[in-house]
Amino acid sequence: MFMIKKTLLIQMILLNILVLMGQVIPEAAPPFARIVNIVFLIASLLFFLFYLLKKK
Repeated sequence: MFMIKKTLLIQMILLNILVLMGQVIPEAAPPFARIVNIVFLIASLLFFLFYLLKKK
């Protein structure tokens, strides 16, 4: 179970780096940056809601 959490966190960190790169240096962002931005926001929301509801 810990390996799944660690893998998910690593993937979210990589997505976060892409999103941040698109905000800081827009011309260096990949052409799919908009989709990555949306996927990251949805994944973050689901991740935080899952852990918030899991603790109760």
